[in-house]
Amino acid sequence: MNRIPLLAALLSAALILPAAQASTPAKSAKPAKPAAEAAAPQEKVVYHVNDSSVARIAMRNVENHVNASPDAKIVVVTHGKGIDFLLNDAKDDKGAFAPQVAGLKEKGVEFRVCRNTLKGRNLDDSAVIMEAQVVPSGVAEIGKLQAKEGFVYLKP
Repeated sequence: MNRIPLLAALLSAALILPAAQASTPAKSAKPAKPAAEAAAPQEKVVYHVNDSSVARIAMRNVENHVNASPDAKIVVVTHGKGIDFLLNDAKDDKGAFAPQVAGLKEKGVEFRVCRNTLKGRNLDDSAVIMEAQVVPSGVAEIGKLQAKEGFVYLKP
């Protein structure tokens, strides 16, 4: 039995087969996207306000944040004394808070108020301006946003 023709046939097949496979693209292979086209994760930030004396500063921080990152998902969560600026007719020496809150809401910022704080003050949900949403617990909301939804925590 002559092994040379068999060896030559095997060698030929080994050289031809990879070349043929390389020239025929696989049907299931998807072209890789350039790095610039890859979707970046959305920036998500929760601002924690538990004292309305910093409400103007917090809203200025949020405005600056929205201007720098217009696609960021921003939620302002309030409890304790922090809910005061989100109550109906709330104002300070610079005027009413509602117009500034409404402007941020139009840009996609969400405002959340602690129902536990409202109950502790004998207030119902109607005491809160319409731009804000009442949640069962402010601190639990912050924890949920961080632990379950991947939000970064900021405290002005």
